[in-house]
Amino acid sequence: MAEYQNIFTQVQVRAAPEMGMVEGVELSNRTKGASFSTLAGWFGNAQLGPVYLGTMGVISLMSGAVWFMLCGAWFWYQAGFNPAVFLRDLFWFSLEPPSSEYGLGFAPIAEGGLWLIASFFLLISVCAWWVRTYLRAQALGMGKHVSWAFASAIWLFLVLGLFRPILMGSWSEAVPYGIFSHLDWTNNFSLTYGNLFYNPFHALSIAFLYGSALLFAMHGATILAVSRFGGDRELEQIADRGTASERAALFWRWTMGFNATMEGIHRWAWWFAVLVTLTGGIGILITGTVVDNWYVWAQDHGYAPLD
Repeated sequence: MAEYQNIFTQVQVRAAPEMGMVEGVELSNRTKGASFSTLAGWFGNAQLGPVYLGTMGVISLMSGAVWFMLCGAWFWYQAGFNPAVFLRDLFWFSLEPPSSEYGLGFAPIAEGGLWLIASFFLLISVCAWWVRTYLRAQALGMGKHVSWAFASAIWLFLVLGLFRPILMGSWSEAVPYGIFSHLDWTNNFSLTYGNLFYNPFHALSIAFLYGSALLFAMHGATILAVSRFGGDRELEQIADRGTASERAALFWRWTMGFNATMEGIHRWAWWFAVLVTLTGGIGILITGTVVDNWYVWAQDHGYAPLD
């Protein structure tokens, strides 16, 4: 069957569900059963469950649900409680932060107060989920790499909705909750501060973003290409290099002159991905607080054309 695997197909092996560790661990917060999904198996592992919810999971899901319902209720209000209008204009609806006149104070509900309440619950949800990832990794004896990668994304989230608005002295600097309004905010942000493309940290963020896409594509393609030789069992290949890793290394040495190792490529990819949001957050944080116009700043530093 392995010979029939290609870029479009995947052999799905089925056995009894893997229920995880049962000795010396808390089982009361874990679901009791598991099932399989062929559709899920096309994209990842076909097994669904068991799920460990725990205290932090409950807090995160409940807080996230409150944020979601508050945004949805506001969109429903903007639609005039008309389901047809709600569906038609969903991408245009937006829950906006308070205007600049309120500064960092609490605005009336219809003038940004609801945004503040919703943001509070979203903050609790995201932070609780981070704690959950840390505790689950700790319980399984894993490294905390997932938690710290998630923390990098949370850093950008906090810069956009908390740190920068506080430094600017107004919640109006924060990002609204909406599809097109979010995109408009990004466009207006760049225009207001003299073209964000001249922000060096923004440039670094984009470089790491494209670099991440390239690294993950190269790695994913390589492992798929040598999966018939056991390349998908990467831990074995790291500890005891076999024909799969030898062929993968030889391919990249022949085509590129250099190859990462079966373990090293994951460190490359982890750092590239983490640095996307880390550098992006720095670039956003210093915009308006340190640099008012990136085009003028770039002119002063010799890499933007002088007028």
